[in-house]
Amino acid sequence: MKRVSYWDYIAVEPLLKLQGGVDGDEATVNNDELLFIVVHQVYELWFKLMLRELTQARDFFRRNPVPDHLLASSVRALRRVSAILAQAVSHFELIETLTTRDFLAFRDRLVPASGFQSGQMREIEVLLGLEEQSRISLGTGGSYLDALKDQDHPSPAHQRVTARLAENASLREVLDEWLFRTPIDGSSPGTDGDRERVQAFLQRYLDAVDSEARRRLQEAAPLQTHSDEATGRLQERYRAEIAQARAFLFAEDVPEEQRARQSRIRAALVFIESYRDLPLLAWPREVVDTIVELEQRFLLFRQRHARMVERVIGRRIGTGGSSGVDYLDQTALRYRIFRNFWAVRTILLRESVLPPLDEPETYSFRFRG
Repeated sequence: MKRVSYWDYIAVEPLLKLQGGVDGDEATVNNDELLFIVVHQVYELWFKLMLRELTQARDFFRRNPVPDHLLASSVRALRRVSAILAQAVSHFELIETLTTRDFLAFRDRLVPASGFQSGQMREIEVLLGLEEQSRISLGTGGSYLDALKDQDHPSPAHQRVTARLAENASLREVLDEWLFRTPIDGSSPGTDGDRERVQAFLQRYLDAVDSEARRRLQEAAPLQTHSDEATGRLQERYRAEIAQARAFLFAEDVPEEQRARQSRIRAALVFIESYRDLPLLAWPREVVDTIVELEQRFLLFRQRHARMVERVIGRRIGTGGSSGVDYLDQTALRYRIFRNFWAVRTILLRESVLPPLDEPETYSFRFRG
């Protein structure tokens, strides 16, 4: 067996020769530019690991059914991605040691290169499930895929992203399918009367939402000291809250042909979050919570990126011709992928008022004697 050294295993010498910049000559790179190159290389290595973990989690959820032990493994993978994003956010602090003048000294050497050309970042977005119609234009003409080409010719980044698009299975899609299959109050898709059972559960849940809203209104109304008009506005807000809960759970915001499926997915999220103390819902609830944490970290990464750029170069046009900070701010606001996972939190109830289940024993552990 070959004896392995640290420097060979990590490929230290080849790694340390990759900071030569545009000319490939590190002697022409000052310390500020070296910092800029190293931090971005570290990002790309983190992105590589994120893609591995996200792909594995996605593939686990493509199983039907998903074995319980793979739910635990998927949570571990997603938590690792979340931890990587937390580390990635901290790296912006290093770039902020550059003053505006420091960065401008070598910025023109980068034109027309742009961080937008990170194929791995675009891969992560595709793999998570960012929809094409949700993408924000760079304002330079052409699609985001065109920006990954090298003078109209495919680049390694372009090839990476087109290959990822061809997989045609994002984490969001497989999670939606997994949620759709979730037994709700003992009823599974394909069994007799499943739709009616799910709708009955949703109606009981909405009755509880209505009851809670009325209770809160009764508590809040005496505090309205100004006028009957103020009380009326308060009542209207609570009525709107109940109507929004119904519209969300019965998927009134999607085309009619998709409503039954989308409603069942949302019902599953409510069910998992509400009855999470049932033994067989423990890991599903961890999946849901970890997805929310991961997307939260991703949004914080985008927001921190925008503030770092604004601090270093202000709101000037990006090196790739984009609107710079304005573009980054829009991605932080609009690139939301797991919208159902967030929206369901608005209608969750405290445990003491949850409607009782017809078949709670379905979600208990079973031991063979």
